[in-house]
Amino acid sequence: MDKEIVFGHTNPDTDAVGAAMAAADYFKHQNVETEAVALGKPNEETKFALDYFHLTMPRVIEKADTEKVILVDHNEANQSVANFNDLTITHVVDHHKIDLKTDAPLFYHAEPVGCTSTILFDFYQKDQIEIPKGIAGMMLSAIISDTLLLKSPTTTDQDRKAVEQLAKIADVEDYQAYGMELLKAGTNLANRTNHDIIEGDAKSFEMNGKKVRIGQVNTVDIDEVLNRPGLKEDIEQELKTQGYDDILLVVTNILDSNSKGIFYGVDQIAVEKAFDGPVNDHIIDLPGVVSRKKQIVPNLTKEME
Repeated sequence: MDKEIVFGHTNPDTDAVGAAMAAADYFKHQNVETEAVALGKPNEETKFALDYFHLTMPRVIEKADTEKVILVDHNEANQSVANFNDLTITHVVDHHKIDLKTDAPLFYHAEPVGCTSTILFDFYQKDQIEIPKGIAGMMLSAIISDTLLLKSPTTTDQDRKAVEQLAKIADVEDYQAYGMELLKAGTNLANRTNHDIIEGDAKSFEMNGKKVRIGQVNTVDIDEVLNRPGLKEDIEQELKTQGYDDILLVVTNILDSNSKGIFYGVDQIAVEKAFDGPVNDHIIDLPGVVSRKKQIVPNLTKEME
C-alpha cells in the first residue's frame, strides 16, 4: 500500500498541524497508510500545545515526497507545497472557501465551522473511533486557536461541543484556563523578528487579478507591535521584493477581540471601503475584527472584485 502524506497550509498554525496529525490517525482507520507532515516550523503557540501533550512535531517539508496526498485546513495551491500541481490529491478536509480543480474524483469534505479539527472530531464520533489523548489535545488546541477561545464570529455550536468533549478526552480540566495559556504563548513576540511577525501566519490570495498577502499576529498589546522598530519598513520591503500588490498585517488583541491593520499597496481605497475607515500613516482600525476567513478576506474580495 502506497503511503500518503497529510499536511495543512504553509506557515502552519495550530490547526494546520493538529488537523494533519488527527487526519493521519483517522485515515489509518480507513485503511490508508498515512504520515502527518508540516509545511513549516511550528509557531510558539503550536510548540506550547505539542509540549503540553508530550507530542513530537511532524517532520517539515517543502515538497511532497509521495505521489498521493491528503490536504487539511487548505485547498489552494498558493498555500500548499511547491510541487502541488504534480500531485494526486485523494482527500481534502477543510473549512475555507473552495478554490480547487482536480483531474479525478476525490473525497472532499468542507463545512463552515470554526476549525478543521472540529470536522475531524465529528468524523471520529460518527465512526465510533477512539481519539488518542494527545491527538485530542492538539485538536482541542486547534479549535481554541482558530476561534480565539470560542469568541470568534466563526464559532459554531459544533465547535463548542467539540471543545467540551475533546477537553475530557485530553484530560484538560479547565479548557478556558488552558486556552488562555495557549493563546498567550502565541503572543510572545520577544524572540521573533519582524520577518517572523509579517510571515508567521500569512496567506496569499488572488483578488481580481491582484496578489494580496494577508498576515495576522495575536498580541495582548497592539501598540507594542505597531511601534516595533522597522516593522513598517520591512512590510514595505516585503511588498516590493515578493511581487505582492497589497500586504495587510492584522494585529489582533486576544483580550478584547479588536484589531488594527498595517497596510501597504495599491488598493488603499478598497481597504478603506472594506473596513469602513481611513488608512492613516498605513494604519487602519479594525474594531471587532478577529477572523481573516470570515471578516477580512470576504470584505476585501467584495470591494476588489
